[in-house]
Amino acid sequence: MAQHFDFGREAEVKACQFLIEKNYKILDRNFYYQKAEIDIIAQHEQEIVICEVKARSNTFFTEPELAVTKAKQKRLILAADAYIQKNNYHLSVRFDILALTKTNNIWSIKHIENAFNALEN
Repeated sequence: MAQHFDFGREAEVKACQFLIEKNYKILDRNFYYQKAEIDIIAQHEQEIVICEVKARSNTFFTEPELAVTKAKQKRLILAADAYIQKNNYHLSVRFDILALTKTNNIWSIKHIENAFNALEN
């Protein structure tokens, strides 16, 4: 398996653990719709939280969260809509980014709640 794939999967596991510790319920992972993938779908209180996980081994070139482009946001919004309809949820939806950095085998996590809005895109 490619090393970058392992790194990404490890980051997603760390992100899930982080969310669970903050009392989020993980509903689904790696949900695909057309050309989009939602990394983590969770519920926190009365909200469905669509989580995009971005990880880097360093931040020399850019912060991980800056890799979530407008095009990526639009794909996530479409995928989230499909997921909500498929599962017949009637809760509000929020889009978060979990930006992870691994330095010297230590993970740091930045949780950006309401990172973008479906109405803005």
